[in-house]
Amino acid sequence: MAAVINIYERIRSFRCFVVTCSYVVVLLTTCASRARASPTTTRATAGGCGSPNAARNLFCPKPGLKWQIQFVGRLQVSAGIPMYDIDLFDTPKTTIASLKKSKHFVVCYFSAGTREDWRPDANKFPAKTVGKPLPDWDGERWLDIRSTLVRQVLAARLDLAVRKGCHAVDPDNVDAFTNDSGFQLTAADQLDFNRWIARSAHSRGLSVGLKNDLRQVAALVNDFDFAINEQCNAYTECYYLDPFIKKGKAVFNIEYVERTSQAAQLAKRICPTMTKKKFSTIIKSNDLNAWRYSC
Repeated sequence: MAAVINIYERIRSFRCFVVTCSYVVVLLTTCASRARASPTTTRATAGGCGSPNAARNLFCPKPGLKWQIQFVGRLQVSAGIPMYDIDLFDTPKTTIASLKKSKHFVVCYFSAGTREDWRPDANKFPAKTVGKPLPDWDGERWLDIRSTLVRQVLAARLDLAVRKGCHAVDPDNVDAFTNDSGFQLTAADQLDFNRWIARSAHSRGLSVGLKNDLRQVAALVNDFDFAINEQCNAYTECYYLDPFIKKGKAVFNIEYVERTSQAAQLAKRICPTMTKKKFSTIIKSNDLNAWRYSC
């Protein structure tokens, strides 16, 4: 009888073990599925430039690196300009491959904080996430950056940057909290969104630039790999960007002129200071064609 009871106890223990293991397997599978299902989940823990867990071969531009930004016209490439900032959607993959073959670094631009109605994925932003229009920019409206649905579309854009072979991304309009966006966005909302962008880029092996958002530079300098700024000289705001230089990270600065004939005079006024600060400053026309005047 004792032998029978002992066998019964063993069978019951084995059944409990099997049930417990099955439950653990189901639980782990469910958790993994949920993680994969979330488009805003950071897929791997990866840091940016200067981080011990940065992706291998991450593009980390140093202060003073020469660059060009061109969105209009046939791309003009020069061996003396190492970095090119080009449009993510409009630039063919073959062009990016050619730039990389000739040892240039490629930064791919897209708007992260606004919906541009001419983009191929514009209809993927739900109407409830689209806010007020940007003054002077036809067809462009602010987005609710708190929305998971918005982040889904942006995650797909980062995936596109990877497929096209970009080294880095230039996500624009990441300062909605300082604008009349149509949403009650706070500085904390903006920090959360901008850090999500940085983490999402890094998890894909992309470096990422902080575009403008000068008020939050001090809070975000460790999250981003370089800065891209427009018109800090014109608004006497360049000092906001000094933390990037102190961290050994490049600051790419654009100053605009209405006429190209104005460039030499502007350069004479600002270039000595910009060079001393180790900013990579170029003077451009507003349409961002191939023309540039470099400090």
